[in-house]
Amino acid sequence: MKIQVKSLNKYDEDTANRVRELLIQLSRSGKDRGEIPKEWFEDLINSPYHDMLVVYADDKDIIGIATLSIVMGPIVRKIAYLEDFVVDSNYRGYGIGSELWKAMLSWAKGKGCSELCFTSGHGREAAQQFYLNKGAEIYDTNYFRKPIA
Repeated sequence: MKIQVKSLNKYDEDTANRVRELLIQLSRSGKDRGEIPKEWFEDLINSPYHDMLVVYADDKDIIGIATLSIVMGPIVRKIAYLEDFVVDSNYRGYGIGSELWKAMLSWAKGKGCSELCFTSGHGREAAQQFYLNKGAEIYDTNYFRKPIA
């Protein structure tokens, strides 16, 4: 199997549906949050500060994704933030996550970022071990979320 990691550069319904399927696999509950709006994909594709890296198998099948954003502040300066990172469960254990990881670091470096930051929740021991094996360090923090109504 030949794999390629590319930035998502166009919207189509097949890609949107496949991304949705992968996000269901990523979800702890396996819950489907519904269709991802076309506008979301268009905003992502058109933004210089956001990207979705897509892993293609044999130039056609999407078997993994990573969603990245650039975050800037006077203390952190410029960092890359990883939101979604998933390889299809049928393809795990074949080094695809490692290839996607390398592509994420390359993307972040190319954008002038000094770090790749992300969270990994409780119950994600396999993912956390992957990150530790890649040289990531656990940073002691509390993650907060406030819905904006």
